[in-house]
Amino acid sequence: MHSHSTPSSSSTSPAWDLGDLTVHRIDEVALPPQTGPWLLPAATPDVVDQAPWLRPDFADEAGTLRLSSHSFAFSADGLRVLVDTGIGNGKTRANPAWNNLDSDYLTRLEAAGFPPQTIDLVILTHLHTDHVGWNTYADGDTWKPTFPNARYLTARTEWNYWATADMDEARRQMFRDSVHPIKDAGLLDLVDIPEAGTEIAPSIRLIPTPGHTPGHLAVELHGRTATALITGDCIHHPVQLLHPGIGSCVDSDPRQAAATRHRLLASLADTGTLMLGTHFPSPTGGLVQSHGDSYRLTPRPAAPAHHSSTPH
Repeated sequence: MHSHSTPSSSSTSPAWDLGDLTVHRIDEVALPPQTGPWLLPAATPDVVDQAPWLRPDFADEAGTLRLSSHSFAFSADGLRVLVDTGIGNGKTRANPAWNNLDSDYLTRLEAAGFPPQTIDLVILTHLHTDHVGWNTYADGDTWKPTFPNARYLTARTEWNYWATADMDEARRQMFRDSVHPIKDAGLLDLVDIPEAGTEIAPSIRLIPTPGHTPGHLAVELHGRTATALITGDCIHHPVQLLHPGIGSCVDSDPRQAAATRHRLLASLADTGTLMLGTHFPSPTGGLVQSHGDSYRLTPRPAAPAHHSSTPH
């Protein structure tokens, strides 16, 4: 995959300017080519062929989807915020591509101007393994909060679902090393998110986008000159703009997930809102545009942003 090269840890990071708010992409790792066929089985090469705009950025010549793991970081309303925390390092995982990962994610986060101790808020779109991993780091044989001065926030519906779910051992392991230590440290906040969404700061709105998980949320950002929406996993890949009915093999409610995608894409289409995909490879950001009876993504590549000054 062309995005396997390690992004440089210089003082720049890929970023989008929304006026008074700059969203940085903090890269963790490119996901291996076999991820696409497993995650989105209906997105076959024949389907990819229907959308020439997917190549070369979002699919390779053979029609294999490109996917990546990254976080988004920004400063808004006096808060320094991280959305999703990736897979994490040194964690025992069932997925071989995620097992015992050793990436320089924290170096990149710091290079973008967001040292861990300066993060005020971590927003978790949902509680899946590849979105909560950097919540904690290994200190000997215990897992400690990576962002000790932050509140970690997710939807109450999400927490309640997993609290009673019949989890397999791999998922229990993930909760033990990446979720429970946050709750045990008193850092986890559960938010009720009504259908219309809820504003947690003047520039930040949480939107309920259920289906992939029951409490899945997307994050809407309102800058002075532009609006952006961070998808989480309600949309995994731009191929789902072509066919919003294409679902993920791990959706908890596939029908609801498809309805959420249809509704979200209709609300974003032709509005100029920047969509930032949590698993979209570079260029990652784009505008949703009506295209026949579905949609396409017109990329809005990031510009290198010099890191913001650290307030602490």
